[in-house]
Amino acid sequence: MVDVGILGATGAVGQRLIQLLEPHPEFDIATLTASPASAGKTYKEAAKWRADTPMPDSVTDIEVTATDPDAIGDDVTLLFSSLPSGVGAEVEPDLAEAGYVVSSNSSNARMADDVPLIIPEVNADHLGLIDVQRDDRGWDGALLKNPNCSTITMVPTLAALDQYGLESVRVSTLQAVSGAGYSGVTSMEIIDNAIPHIGGEEQKMESESRKLLGEFNGAEVVRHSMDVAASCNRIPTIDGHLENVWADTSDDVTPDEVSAAMSAYPSATLPSSPERLIHTFEEPDRPQPRLDRNRGDGMAVSAGGFRRTEGGVQYNCLAHNTIRGAAGASVLNGELLLEEGYL
Repeated sequence: MVDVGILGATGAVGQRLIQLLEPHPEFDIATLTASPASAGKTYKEAAKWRADTPMPDSVTDIEVTATDPDAIGDDVTLLFSSLPSGVGAEVEPDLAEAGYVVSSNSSNARMADDVPLIIPEVNADHLGLIDVQRDDRGWDGALLKNPNCSTITMVPTLAALDQYGLESVRVSTLQAVSGAGYSGVTSMEIIDNAIPHIGGEEQKMESESRKLLGEFNGAEVVRHSMDVAASCNRIPTIDGHLENVWADTSDDVTPDEVSAAMSAYPSATLPSSPERLIHTFEEPDRPQPRLDRNRGDGMAVSAGGFRRTEGGVQYNCLAHNTIRGAAGASVLNGELLLEEGYL
């Protein structure tokens, strides 16, 4: 077993990480960190538990520490970060320099040239950037990122389409309130409403997608040439980001070919991998958040509503935003790090 820590363990994604890691076959939770106000308390005292399963007994009495290299145990090798991006930008490099490998969900440094941005089923080879990072920065540890929750919903479907020559992508999202955190959107804002703007989300989808689908040449990632434009909207669902995608391709492609390509796109063989990465529907009204977000224990992507357009195809896709789109993505990246010998 590998001893791991969770940074920002009292927050919504931190609680998801505890849910996923507590029964994990390869990782053992040894350290939980949070803000200075929580340091020194037991996890049960520090965390207002809001997850949909009871707090595991194994973490209730763990003493929460500060998010600082000097406060983390010597036996811990891997840290899962769910820190706010401003905090992550300050402390994650210090932790990597101190020798820890950090698998981070935080948005800081995702687009840094030497930081791998990883979806294991899509671009596991980009993990080679860690060697570049260690050489350039003199780190014994490492920092890698999983993408934004809206990006990670769409990109596996685009990866399945790339064989047809992706030229441009347009996407409009309908994103669940959990993506903003427990206190991120008030009930008076979102009930009987939709909010047609999520700060920074469009830019993340547009830039991260091109990096994820780019090619690693041994020294850097050459970003994909496709054009991506996004419009991101918050709607009153709890979990599950639904996205409407228009993809133009250089090759002619039929809806049936697109559906088949997505259905056949391979999953990984990591402990948290779903048996089938992309579940496709023939029905025009699927996927739906309430019905389909938990496929593959929340780690699968669903797609449907395929139809031909003048330049390619239109379809809908969906994933559980706090599992596949956040905590589960970080855990999967941790499993990839272990499999590839970086721990």
